[in-house]
Amino acid sequence: MAKSETPKSETWAETGVGAVVLAAAAGFLIYALGHAAKGADAGGYEVIGKFGDVGALATGADVRVAGVKVGAVAKIELDPKAYLAKVHLVINKDVKLPADSTAKITSSGLLGGQLVAIAPGGSLEDLKPGAEFQNTQGAVDLFGLIGQFVRPTQGAATPAAAAPSAPAAPAKAAADPYPG
Repeated sequence: MAKSETPKSETWAETGVGAVVLAAAAGFLIYALGHAAKGADAGGYEVIGKFGDVGALATGADVRVAGVKVGAVAKIELDPKAYLAKVHLVINKDVKLPADSTAKITSSGLLGGQLVAIAPGGSLEDLKPGAEFQNTQGAVDLFGLIGQFVRPTQGAATPAAAAPSAPAAPAKAAADPYPG
């Protein structure tokens, strides 16, 4: 049997298409890395929140005020003294948060990822770079909460047992089997 050979023009075309694909992939990589670094170096300032439970919150998650993205989660670590999750947030430099603002970990939807939602306070002073939120609320375990309603714990009182009972009706006097 004779070996089939591809024409040289077809080989050059395949090589050219491969080179274009590699150049496009490199361009996307450079663009993504440049914008990731730009987000971290955009001149934002860092504030800290300590939470009892961060759930599935991850580095890079959004920080939002009134649903508008104003920053990102930069780092999550454990505070070894208080055993709380210490979350470092980078806030855009043009956003000034009142000092008494509240940070809360919530989800972006029923199946969405988690984010930090900030409810601005009414203080006339702003949070300074490196400051810590005084009021925080950790993530809520939705599956655990739903499980409590679906399958209550064994020791919990039933509604009938929890209701106050009426005074017992006087029992009929029974004959004493052991008189005397």
